[in-house]
Amino acid sequence: MSNKRLITSALPYVNNIPHLGNIIGCVLSADVFARYCRMAGYETLYVCGNDEYGTTTETRALQEHVTPKQLCDKYHAIHKEIYDWFNIQFDAFGRTSTPEQTKVVQEIFRDLYNNGYITEGTVTQPFCEKCNMPLADRYVDGTCPHCGYEQAKGDQCDKCGKLLDPAELKNPRCTVCGSKPVFRQSRHLFLDLQKVAPQLTKWIDETAEKNGWSNNAVSVAKGWIEQGLQKRCITRDLKWGVPVPLAGYEDKVFYVWFDAPIGYISITAAAGFDIDKWWHDPDHTDLYQFIGKDNIPFHTVIFPSSLMGTGKPWTLLKTISSTEYLNYEDKKFSKSRGTGVFGDQARDTGIDADLFRYYLIRNRPEKSDTQFFWNDFMEKANGEIIANFANLVNRVYQFINRFFDGVIPDFDNASPNSIFSIIDMQKEKQTIIADFEAVELKKALLDVLAICSAGNKFFQDNAPWAVIKEDKDKAATMLGSLACFTKDIALLLYPFIPATVEKVFATLNLPKTDIVLDNIGDYTKLKGKKINEPQILFAKLDKKQVEALQAKFAGSQETAADDTADLEAFAKLQLKVGKIIEINRHPEADKLYVEKIDLGGGDIRQIVSGLVPYYAAEQLLGQNVIVVANLKPANLRGVESFGMILAAEDKKKTTVEVLFCPKANIGDIVTIDAVNAAPANEITIDDFAKVKLTVKDNHVLAQGQQMKLGGSDIITQNVVNGKVR
Repeated sequence: MSNKRLITSALPYVNNIPHLGNIIGCVLSADVFARYCRMAGYETLYVCGNDEYGTTTETRALQEHVTPKQLCDKYHAIHKEIYDWFNIQFDAFGRTSTPEQTKVVQEIFRDLYNNGYITEGTVTQPFCEKCNMPLADRYVDGTCPHCGYEQAKGDQCDKCGKLLDPAELKNPRCTVCGSKPVFRQSRHLFLDLQKVAPQLTKWIDETAEKNGWSNNAVSVAKGWIEQGLQKRCITRDLKWGVPVPLAGYEDKVFYVWFDAPIGYISITAAAGFDIDKWWHDPDHTDLYQFIGKDNIPFHTVIFPSSLMGTGKPWTLLKTISSTEYLNYEDKKFSKSRGTGVFGDQARDTGIDADLFRYYLIRNRPEKSDTQFFWNDFMEKANGEIIANFANLVNRVYQFINRFFDGVIPDFDNASPNSIFSIIDMQKEKQTIIADFEAVELKKALLDVLAICSAGNKFFQDNAPWAVIKEDKDKAATMLGSLACFTKDIALLLYPFIPATVEKVFATLNLPKTDIVLDNIGDYTKLKGKKINEPQILFAKLDKKQVEALQAKFAGSQETAADDTADLEAFAKLQLKVGKIIEINRHPEADKLYVEKIDLGGGDIRQIVSGLVPYYAAEQLLGQNVIVVANLKPANLRGVESFGMILAAEDKKKTTVEVLFCPKANIGDIVTIDAVNAAPANEITIDDFAKVKLTVKDNHVLAQGQQMKLGGSDIITQNVVNGKVR
């Protein structure tokens, strides 16, 4: 067993705000294990950071009218703030858009190229003629050829998990404009996985079994090999990424799933740690990687193959801990619909971060998907960690304060009145160590709670509050041993609820440096020592509080049963900014205008609107408005209309206000956080009606979430509350 432990958690993508499922899937699980490793005396380095390159960043930056770097700076700070609140103790938390990343990625590529693992080939690549740009894989969606899922992305189907090529999709669509892309030939570079297959296969066979990889990790990795490893394209026609250092490919960057895992290495370097010590010392360093199940092939096949092909002694994966999915109240987490708790909202619940940490580990989806339920959270928090641990700590310390002037009584460990006469903490410690060494985090937590329950039973059965009236020495042994017992339990719980354990140690006048496993069973600093005033460790969760939070994070109630359908309904809309360049009265209808609207790129639309009763023509001419650009054409009183102008109407239906957007640019797209646009080629008015567009306190919302242009909220001036039509 090596004394150095290198721990990574999957790099969260920068422009998505992590929800509770993301947090337990990677960063929190790795943090719990890293804290254990430090306590156990291992030299530990926990590395994580934001994955910042790729098309999603490029496109989102265009929508918000900022550079990709500015966008990444904004969201990197948001991620760091969230992880700080959850008390995630990274040794290095960085990002992939750094000079160090460029240097390391290009060095690995050159080694692979020089060793003959890189080949050249032609790729049939999707190109959107309407947007006039090549499309990255995730900006094409369509029907999965394997399972029939109609919203599969061009690189992977989110339903069946199969890796895809955009050309394999049935009915492919550009997710930016909804048009059907054409496929063009483009020269690219490939990693020859076939050539590295013998070495990779031998490594997986030896490593997986010896180090207890999870069943899904083994099945996915071996499934790739059994199906026959293929050459995998590692370059893309983008600008935002690590440049390819090869003549003829200067206009390309590396594919994000080639360069992103290399981010672990570059983040280590950028934080000032020695790469040779941690990443080039495989005989003395064990690498543990924490990921979600969708990332398994990249960490068990592609990343190891990239390192093996260099011919250098890299530290390769020893143990992989992959989780299934945590869902929310039988639904999917959805930032756009307000369904579920996201990292930036957890603090506002008023619930201690350690209670979230406790419940997420308690409910960790280790072998199958699990659910976050508020009622279950309340029951387990109140009935387990609070009733079992926190209450025992408080009662013991209060008795010592009251009957022994706050001084922990000395005692004989072997006395029949000592809890240690029935509990061998050294033996229990070995059980917990075995759990952690097997990366069985949930089991470790439950085993600690079981030990704590035995302590509670001892307290209840021996009733020191009654004994002290007749035999103070006997009560002293009970309470002195229980105080030391709670110290040991707190120490074992430290990886799970660190801030709470630090409070316990502060009450016992013990330094944080004593939070090490070797101190289990050592009570020399406690016997006969005075403690500080005990403090309540947790506030219990009450039913009214939980019901309020359940309602707050339930999402839109009208369609709460089908979150996915709501997202897809909005994603299918193309809401686009256009400028009214001509306006005339309808020849056959007194209340209708016929406008000519410039949507950019030479797209001039004729649209009929019923705005005559509310606006004079000169009030509309020259204004930027929001248009439903992919609405099916309709004949309105003899005139064709190719879209619809959005306007707000108050609840009394007395005021109508066009959604003017003077600061937006022609062609800008309306967005909602966490929803990737996938506009249909054409929608009907019934499709449009499925999306709930409202105004609340002058803010324009879709499915209850803020609509934005260029990163700024869309707001009204006159309509305070109402709907949009």
